[in-house]
Amino acid sequence: MTLITTRPGAGAARPYRFPQVVRRGVAGGQVVAAHLPGQTLAVALLLIDVGAGREPGGKEGLGAVLAKALEEGTAQRDATAYALAIEALGTELVTGLDWDSFQVSVQVPVDRLPAAVALLAEAVRTPRLDPDDVRRVRDDEATALRMDWANPGPRADAALRADLFGAENRWGRPLYGDPDSVAALDVEDVRVFHSEWFIRPGTLVVAGDLDRLDLDALGAAAFAGTGGGAVDRGGPIAVAPRDGRRIILVDRPGSVQSTLRLGHPSPHRAHPDHVPTTLAGTVLGGAFTSRLNHLIREVRGYTYGIRGDFAASRRFGRFAVASGVQTAVTAPALVEAVGEITRTQETGVTEEELAVARSWRAGQLSVELQTPRAIAAALATLVVHDLPDDYHARLREELLAADVDGVSAAAATHLHPESLTLVVEGDAALIRDELVATDLGEIVTTTP
Repeated sequence: MTLITTRPGAGAARPYRFPQVVRRGVAGGQVVAAHLPGQTLAVALLLIDVGAGREPGGKEGLGAVLAKALEEGTAQRDATAYALAIEALGTELVTGLDWDSFQVSVQVPVDRLPAAVALLAEAVRTPRLDPDDVRRVRDDEATALRMDWANPGPRADAALRADLFGAENRWGRPLYGDPDSVAALDVEDVRVFHSEWFIRPGTLVVAGDLDRLDLDALGAAAFAGTGGGAVDRGGPIAVAPRDGRRIILVDRPGSVQSTLRLGHPSPHRAHPDHVPTTLAGTVLGGAFTSRLNHLIREVRGYTYGIRGDFAASRRFGRFAVASGVQTAVTAPALVEAVGEITRTQETGVTEEELAVARSWRAGQLSVELQTPRAIAAALATLVVHDLPDDYHARLREELLAADVDGVSAAAATHLHPESLTLVVEGDAALIRDELVATDLGEIVTTTP
């Protein structure tokens, strides 16, 4: 017997409410918290204003190595004793590094948060940094990078970033460094970097049931023994789009596919056009239903997938498209991608496309911001990018209120198809002549 029924329709969207943000100064640092009444779990995240952008020239990868070294014991206990202490609370240290900040967090039942914050602070403020441990962590990190860079992609990403921002600038080199820069680090580099930045108080982000937590006590534990005044965070970096397109051909002899990376500079994260620009990027390449994916994957069959979006840090941003295509269709795929970017910049978006993008982005936001860890990450975004406390409370409404004129204007303003850097990592002997024939821009060939 076959049972047939009608699929139920979608229900009415429930109201979305971001928790109220609480701020206070404690022991020389700042505590930023969100009240999650009745929540069993709580998250504490220590945010230090020392992203990869602070690493000295030629020392790329310092932050990543230090992050791994934090769990190798402290001044009070060796690695085994520290691991047992943190595991006894049912948690682990979770570290993160981006261009703007270094983050260390713990998630535990709310009654264990004070003990977890004390252990977090112990690792961050007084790591053992035994020379043998630091060298081992460094070597492991360099080996992992070598394995990663043996695959297509990382070299293309590095070539694009260097061309957009200049290899002489820290933000023009890979976020986590490269195999050579990491392998060249020594123990003193790591110790000096820690002593310069990780004794500063920073900001403690807390997401949990604040009725059961003492924020002053948590802040005192997180900031104990710290000092140093505020540092200059710097303003947005003005990066002008290049004058004319350029193709960088990264030769990978014998490759059966070509890795494509297309991009140009774009606005920083706190730019007032962030919402309409994000939606323009979603329509163009930020979702499976995007224009680029429909054309390059569904219509042409050149790839399994292609993605394009705007990404931004506190001081700079970039628009980038990424894909991998068969060697034989490298040139037509590149032409089609540039053409679709140009069309979006010139003609904007349609109401039908925007409706899908608005619904997806707003719905995704409501789903993502449900857990203490997600709320803590959202609070960290406020701190890092100097956003107002009601930013997340208003974001869903701003996404849903965006109109065709505003999003099309953002596409016209912030897409620069005539200034794209087009990186192609593949077999130069097979694809160079076809790339020349496209007349998309001058070609510069590099070798891995």
